[in-house]
Amino acid sequence: MSQIVRRVSIAANMMASPEKPRTTFGARHVQAILMTGGFLCCYAMRVCMSVAVVAMVDSNKSLRFDWNEQTQNLVLSSFFWGYVVTQVPGGMMTQRWGAQRLLGISVGLCALATLLIPLAAAYGDYVLVCTCRVFCGLCQGVVPPVLHTLLAKWVPHLERGRFTSFVYSGGWIGNVIALQSSGILAGSAIGWPSCFYFWGVVSLVWSIAWYFLGKESPAEHPGIASDEKIFIESSLGIVETTETISTPWKSILTSVPVWALLIAQCTQAWGFWMLLSKIPSYMHKVLNYDIQRNGLMSSLPYLSAWLLSFPMSFGSDWAIHSNKVSMRTSRMICNTVGEILPALALIGLGFVNNQQQLLAVSILVIAVSGNIAVYCGHHANHMDLSPNFAGPLMGFTNAAANVCSIFAPLVQGFIVKDPTNVSQWRTIFLLTSGMYIIGALAFLLFGSVKVQNWNNPTSKTNGKLYNLPEVSAISVLNKTINSDEKIER
Repeated sequence: MSQIVRRVSIAANMMASPEKPRTTFGARHVQAILMTGGFLCCYAMRVCMSVAVVAMVDSNKSLRFDWNEQTQNLVLSSFFWGYVVTQVPGGMMTQRWGAQRLLGISVGLCALATLLIPLAAAYGDYVLVCTCRVFCGLCQGVVPPVLHTLLAKWVPHLERGRFTSFVYSGGWIGNVIALQSSGILAGSAIGWPSCFYFWGVVSLVWSIAWYFLGKESPAEHPGIASDEKIFIESSLGIVETTETISTPWKSILTSVPVWALLIAQCTQAWGFWMLLSKIPSYMHKVLNYDIQRNGLMSSLPYLSAWLLSFPMSFGSDWAIHSNKVSMRTSRMICNTVGEILPALALIGLGFVNNQQQLLAVSILVIAVSGNIAVYCGHHANHMDLSPNFAGPLMGFTNAAANVCSIFAPLVQGFIVKDPTNVSQWRTIFLLTSGMYIIGALAFLLFGSVKVQNWNNPTSKTNGKLYNLPEVSAISVLNKTINSDEKIER
């Protein structure tokens, strides 16, 4: 097995301002597009169940299941049982074995399990379906820390907002495509099994493409231009070392900005997954949309969110780069908009009746699309606090956040006894609104964008201790240039 190169950040104020590469579309853009496609597949595989489960219960075809609301919620939440388990180990594995290989394997295995779901349902009812979904969750649990690790290696400091939003918005466009296609596929002659066959095959194709085209870092990309490589590495301020760096868990767990980030991420995950998993049911039971229109209307808020992500992320990066606002101000504004706007929209949605379909869908569009701003808010904050440990940090916060994802549909099932009862849905919407507000306030009051002291731990080399921030910025550029000269020779 090849030796994994460790990256060490240099203090930002020691770096010279790097010049942009000559080409406007480089290797980092290709890697971002590939990562976006992988995240799209991940969300499509998990989200298609939200539509398929409605068809599995209401289907007029022979393969129909008599699952009550609690059983359906069990099936929907089972994905997160596995998803939570591998978040922290996934972050640690990326530090040890590398992120590129782990991403391809995890998506490929998840695709195989997705292809088996129709067979599992036919022979093992909801028990085997839940088993497949738990396995899918185990595979996908490593994806967020892996993506954060790759982004921390590939994305220059001043492009962090737009690249993070672009890659993670792949999940949102995955929601759009999966919800729309699943509605059409579930209503086709093949029926609901085609939802899992289609997305399983697409995800397998992506994992094969990633195996050949995905790269761990600029240093391991044989075709990257020298000026782009220098631009990325000098912007991030990195030195490469083959020594293993231990994750400073004690410092992470006692960091106030980390806990502010954790609360923001937990409350956002609650709202996101509450809406994502239950919008199809709300559309069907309250707004009376049929299965094919259900997928189309359920996906509309996520399409709006994806479209909004582009001006939001570019505007955030531009404001920071042009010194219109500080990075902290930008992160706080984006996160506040991303949580408070959905909170206000959900309060309004709670008082819409089942005769006001257009108004309800419009409010859902505001609630979901406004949430996209968090990707320039707390979601990019892992890399702000610790470029070296962005992967393990993302694994930790996302693991805790997805405990909320497990409980969200279960709480909905406990409160909403009658899915056609608008007042019971109102309780869910108001509860979710309150969660959003708590997260926004916690991040606003206690969040930070400063690189934490524990990001650069003291390490041993040749029997001597050295502090990583003391490394000269010029050595990074010299190291990169010398490396390129050796390759050319």
